[in-house]
Amino acid sequence: MSGTPLLRVEALRSGYGRAEVLHGLTLDAAAGSVITVIGPNGAGKSTLLNALMGVIGSRGTLQFDGEDIAAVPLEERVMAGMALVPERRELFATMAVQDNLVLGAFRQVRLGNRRWRDRLDDVYAIFPRLAERRTQLAGTLSGGERQMLAVGRALMSRPRLLMLDEPSLGLAPLVVREIFLTIESLRSTGVTILLVEQNARAALQVADHGYVLEMGEFALQGPAAELALDPRVIDTYLGAARPAAAH
Repeated sequence: MSGTPLLRVEALRSGYGRAEVLHGLTLDAAAGSVITVIGPNGAGKSTLLNALMGVIGSRGTLQFDGEDIAAVPLEERVMAGMALVPERRELFATMAVQDNLVLGAFRQVRLGNRRWRDRLDDVYAIFPRLAERRTQLAGTLSGGERQMLAVGRALMSRPRLLMLDEPSLGLAPLVVREIFLTIESLRSTGVTILLVEQNARAALQVADHGYVLEMGEFALQGPAAELALDPRVIDTYLGAARPAAAH
């Protein structure tokens, strides 16, 4: 796509302590696109999102909307419009669904948006089940409902970049389908989505561009539709999904 990407990453290195997990990753995300990073457990997918969000330190070039954010702390990245839905969801279990959502509006309140409460209606339209359970404690929700709440809370900030860490993890197949349909529908809102997933088949179906992360390095990248037909991706990540014409 033409123009400056919303997110540009070049030669990114990151890890924990002296253990380097990511070895010089380069990635672009165009505004309004869905980018997915697939790969096996332990490849460094969550580390990538944590580095982009500023949860852990990193080296290399990191630009958001043309601005260098490599040295920008997490809180300022949030205010710039970045949001991360972590794998563990990290909800406030003893608070009601709506109270969890309201906490997600922190960025909008700080920006002086007096109509931030209107965003609740938007989130409830995306996740009607959350509207039905708005007074229910978050800790009593099902796994799928907790995932919806975690995504909804992130959307309350009206992020420009929404990063999702394994949104299908531990969910029943029907709920996974519902979550991915929601991800696909978010495309029309203009938000850029960076999706990290082990469910390669579902991720490649909703994404525009994909990256295959293995042992801290991108082994493959390209348009998602092409990656889904790549014999290496089929053999390693899609298994029985191999097309009949492939040999």
